[in-house]
Order: sequence, then C-alpha cells, then structure tokens
Amino acid sequence: MEPPAGANGRAPGMQTTERGRIQLLEELNRMYGTGAGGRRWRFLRKRYAWAMVTGGARAVKRALDITVALSALLLTLPLMLLVTVLIKTRDGGRIIFWQSRVGRYGREFAFPKFRSMVPNAEQIREQLLPQSHHGESITFKMRRDPRITWIGRIIRKFSIDELPQLWCVLVGDMSLVGPRPPLPKEVALYTLADRRRLDVTPGLTCIWQVSGRGDIPFDRQCQLDLEYIQSQSLWLDLKLLLKTIPVVLLGKGAY
Repeated sequence: MEPPAGANGRAPGMQTTERGRIQLLEELNRMYGTGAGGRRWRFLRKRYAWAMVTGGARAVKRALDITVALSALLLTLPLMLLVTVLIKTRDGGRIIFWQSRVGRYGREFAFPKFRSMVPNAEQIREQLLPQSHHGESITFKMRRDPRITWIGRIIRKFSIDELPQLWCVLVGDMSLVGPRPPLPKEVALYTLADRRRLDVTPGLTCIWQVSGRGDIPFDRQCQLDLEYIQSQSLWLDLKLLLKTIPVVLLGKGAY
C-alpha cells in the first residue's frame, strides 16, 4: 500500500525532509555564505593595503638609491680620475677589478672595484688562506695582506675602491644599504640559515660594516644581516648611511 500523497503529490515525510534540507541550506548560507564573503573581502582589503605599503616603501628606497648614487658618482668623479691615473702608472695593469658576486635570490652579477692588489692576486690568495684572521671561516680577511699595493692600502682604508659599485646601485643590482654581496664559492658553503642573506638586494653598506667591518667574524655578520632583513625600514637605512660616513673617514676595520 502506497503512503498518502500531499498536495504536491509527495509523501508528507518527503516534504518534511526536503523542507528541512532547504532550511538547513538557508541557515548555512546565512552563517557562512555572507560571513565568508565578508571575511574574504577584509582579507583582500588588508592584502592590497599591505602590498601598497610595501610597494611604496620599495619605490621610495629605489628612488633614494638612484638619487644618492648618481649624486655620489658626479661628486667623486675627480677623485676616481685621480685613482685611475695612480693605479695605471703603478704597474700598467687593469684599473677595474671585476668579480662575479651573488645578489638577491642567488642571481649573479658583475661586481666592480678599483684594483687594489697586484695583478696575480687571485693565484696568491690560495697560498694565503691559512693566514686568514677569520680562521676557518667562509670569508677571507688578512690584516697585512702582501698582495695589496701602496695605493691599494689607501683606497681600501677609506673605501674608495668601492666607488665603482655606485654603478651597480644605479642599474639595480645593488642598493645603498643591504648585506654585502658574497662570492659564489662562499655561497656554496652557506647553510640554509646563511642563505637568508640572499632574500634582499645586497648593499654598499650594512649593519656590520658600521660595527667593525673586517673585524666582525662571519657568523656575527650573518646574524647582523638577518636582524637588518627582519627590521628593515627607510629610517634604518638612513641611520646606517649616516653611520657609514665616520666609519669610512676613520677607516676602522678596513684591510
């Protein structure tokens, strides 16, 4: 015997079940449909607001890089011409020493410096590794490096040899402030924690450059670089740039 049909031809139990299902869907829509959309809207609003803030900060930092680098290149042009003459007349070798350095996200770029060493400095370096005052560290530093020429000692002491890197700042390979760009063979020895230094654009100066330069061991350099990455701001960049001036003039920690 078939169950009695309702007004719509369906059994009363089926009507109750379907009505309950519709009510449940309406309730779920009220609870999660509008609410989820609202939450999604708030999330997107915060996301785009954050993107605008960070994007604006990057744009300001880039504008500062270009302005300062271009001004510094023009102001130091007579000094760079003098250094060029002195290097060339000493031994007739090349004026600019080019290296491959590692930038943001591991991208390599051409890194220039005024040549401060003898022409065959790279070959001699391997013989001097045991005398590095950084010990068994990844980086090599030697207080009385015999490869450095007399003009080289002067330009290294006052960071004049770094002036060609202003070009790297102009083209975007470097920034005014950021971790110093390492050599590829140094990066090959990095731990995963050390590689966090490559999360930002490398710079001309950084926290450890104004805190002791070559006297800072590699582990401490990494720690200071990570502190900068986690707390970087335009105000911090300006402070580090101002602190760099007396460090360069005094030549402390430079070899």
